[in-house]
Order: sequence, then C-alpha cells, then structure tokens
Amino acid sequence: MAKRHALVTGAGSGIGKAIALALAANGHSVSLCGRRAAPLEAVRDEIAKAGGEAFVLAGFDVTDAHSVEAGVAKAIAQAGDIAVLVNCAGEAPSAPFDKTDLALWNRVIGINLTGTFLVTQAALASVKRAGKGRIVNVASTAGLTGYAYVSAYCASKHGVVGMTRALALELARTDVTVNAVCPGFTDTPLLDNAVETITGKTGRSTEDARATLARANPQGRLVTPEEVADAVLWLASEKATAITGQAIPVAGGEVLGG
Repeated sequence: MAKRHALVTGAGSGIGKAIALALAANGHSVSLCGRRAAPLEAVRDEIAKAGGEAFVLAGFDVTDAHSVEAGVAKAIAQAGDIAVLVNCAGEAPSAPFDKTDLALWNRVIGINLTGTFLVTQAALASVKRAGKGRIVNVASTAGLTGYAYVSAYCASKHGVVGMTRALALELARTDVTVNAVCPGFTDTPLLDNAVETITGKTGRSTEDARATLARANPQGRLVTPEEVADAVLWLASEKATAITGQAIPVAGGEVLGG
C-alpha cells in the first residue's frame, strides 16, 4: 500500500507527528493538518529530509465544517484521494466535574468528537474511491474507562470509540476499515500540560508527577508516540484487512480488552 495518500490531523506534534513520520517512512504521501503552520512545516521538512513527501495544510480547524471541507478538498487536489485518514487532533484539559463549565465542555467535545466526525464525513467519499481505505481514530484509554477530573475528555473519547464502531459496521461490506487506537499516558506535549497542572495544584515536583502518571501503566512507564504510530501503521496496512470496529489499547496492560 506504498505511495498512497494519508491525511493526518493534529500532525504538528506528539502522537500526530509520530504517525505522520511513520506513514511517510512507509512510502505514503502525507497531508499534515493543523491550525499552526510552523510545527507542520517542521514536520514536512523532516519528512522531506528523509526522502518522503508531505504537504502542509495550516489553518485546518477541525471544529469548523467549512475549514475542514476546504482543507480536505485541497489535500485531494494536491495528492489524490485519501487512502488513509488518521484523526488525531485533540485536547485534554482537566477540571473537577462541578467546575467544568459549558464552554470547556463544548470545546473538548467540539475538537475531540465533533472534529473527528466532521473530518471523517468530509473525507469518506475520497477514502472509498481510493480503494482499501483505512480510517484510524486516535482515541484514548479514557474512551474505554473513566478518569477523575477529565469528564469532558472521557466523554469525548468514549464518543470517538462509539462512532468508530458504528461506522465500521456501516462500511463492513466495503473495503474500508475503521478502527481506533487508545493510548494510555503517552510522553507528549499533551502529557506535559497534565504534569504542569498537577504540579501547579499540588506543589509536587515534575518528576514525581510524571512518575505518578507512569504508574498507571502496569509496565511502569509512559507510552512513546512511536509505539502508537506503529499500531496505526499496522492498521493502515493490508495485514489488518480483517480488523475493523476495534478500539485497541496501547497502554502496557492498563486496560485489558477494548
């Protein structure tokens, strides 16, 4: 499935960047989607330096239907139909439930869940045309269980898992598969934000806060973005043709099953 077009949202850093690099290294042309140009351009340059091909789609706001439709259309015009769609854009602010106001709730649901819906709906016809299409949604172990102080995030990721399963069944008689990967605590800028919140509220050191998050993983460590990317790469390959409707934890045994 080399030389096919992959579109990755949230591609400027963390898991999205790792996925984009892995797909490019595997021979895909990659459309890098995000709101800010600079990090996307840095990823593009890294891919180009390694001999790959990538396109920057800055100003790509997953919460805005017009932005999504225009971005997807531009991606198709530049690189052809989208064979692999990876929805990775996300946000994970923390707050106690009784201090989670409607603005925070709507922002998190809008980015994590509605954004995944909008991008998938805009790209789906192209994915079907590409043949052997793959849709991979980056959810979270929060989409399989619950965590305190991130009710909006948990709700959004449970929604992503539910949408993944529903769409997989709708497309089961086509050659398009739809799956989710569910990382546990992963060593990314998003985790750095969580650590900063913990240290700010508790006075604990950065090292102690990171160690606390790592202990949620039975392996006693943080997941790496590259490990999540490897799971996505497999789901995007022909080797995973019979895998659809699954929510696969990448979490060292934190959540068993999916």
